[in-house]
Amino acid sequence: MPAPKKALRRSLTVTSAALTALALLSPAALAAPSPSGSPSASPSVTPPASMSAVGGARLGKPGTQVDLAGGAPVLPKDLTARSWIVADAESGDVLAAHNAHWRLAPASTLKMLFADTLLPKWPKTTKHKVEVSDLAGIGAGSSMVGVKEEETYTVHDLWLGVFLRSGNDAVHVLSAMNGGVGKTVADMNAHADELQALDTTVVSPDGYDMPGQVSSAYDLTLFARSGLQKKDFREYASTVRAKFPGETTKNKKGKISRGTFEIQNTNRLLAGDSDVEVYPGIAGVKNGNTTNAGATFTGVAERGGRVLLVTVMNPAKNDHNEVYKETARLFDWGFAAAGKARPVGELVGPRSATAASPSAEASGEVGGTGKGAAGTQPVAGAQTGGGAGGVGVAAGIAAGVLVLLAGGAFLVNRRWPLPDLVRRRTRP
Repeated sequence: MPAPKKALRRSLTVTSAALTALALLSPAALAAPSPSGSPSASPSVTPPASMSAVGGARLGKPGTQVDLAGGAPVLPKDLTARSWIVADAESGDVLAAHNAHWRLAPASTLKMLFADTLLPKWPKTTKHKVEVSDLAGIGAGSSMVGVKEEETYTVHDLWLGVFLRSGNDAVHVLSAMNGGVGKTVADMNAHADELQALDTTVVSPDGYDMPGQVSSAYDLTLFARSGLQKKDFREYASTVRAKFPGETTKNKKGKISRGTFEIQNTNRLLAGDSDVEVYPGIAGVKNGNTTNAGATFTGVAERGGRVLLVTVMNPAKNDHNEVYKETARLFDWGFAAAGKARPVGELVGPRSATAASPSAEASGEVGGTGKGAAGTQPVAGAQTGGGAGGVGVAAGIAAGVLVLLAGGAFLVNRRWPLPDLVRRRTRP
């Protein structure tokens, strides 16, 4: 656990970030990425000599941390990322890490925290008519799904836009529904603190480059692990393609209609690309790319009954798919080393988990479904809303029950039954 002084500094930083966000809501303030020398950019090409020790002292040391015991294979030699981590999603064991707590710009991987924070707020079927003010302040060059003012969308539509297209427009509409960007930033910082993600300071909820906005490979992995315990999060994160509502039109006869258009997940390990194959057993999670952050990615995959989380931040190679290639190599290593490499740290649980009752609830799915989504069967890697056929081999998420501790806290240092929730889907 961090020292009280660090916790105090974290509290003051979070408060400052929330106030900064409130002061930066004008379109002009968010119109362009912050310059490369800003605090949201990486401070140098080398990590600090000392970083956070949350999860274990070795994780706070610069460089690669791994314990190749029991015949574990050596790590891939062609890794160029500034920071990465390989962890067991169930036990929380960190199998290997490289500058795990280096505070770097997170890009759209920060949307994992956004989703984990806001998914429980509304049922999927909740409808919202977009106002002009909802879309104010979106940064220039932002990734967009195509949300239009004066059109009505369901919360389900908006979350598809967030996860599949990394739509900053969808993020801003959901933030408006939550009381505004400033409140959403404060909620996200509070949730990060609850998850003990102390490297993270949120300034913009969509991950757009902003002064002072940072996270780490360790924290992003915490966000993914927490989010994946939510049924809706698993569904959205592993959906390959879906239909998204278009604009309402009226023909010459006055007939009103509204079509849809297809959106595809930008996670290349899930959807594939010309030089990246779909990774076997992949089940999400989220990618990102900005000027300050470079390419970032957190993925979850299952093989042989074991589930691993890998986060990679800012590979040095000038290849737009390098972050996926390095992630795939780390997955391969992790599955081969599981049960052989000795852990070098752990993914900590949320603060509330230590005070939770040890009794489990059989119906312990957390958040996001709301009253209107009872009985929903999330199927990822399949079409949603009339989408076209799946792409390659994708992951599917079954509707099994995730057993959680009472009070909504998740399992800490116990088996976390994702393998029962993950299955392969072959090409249709």
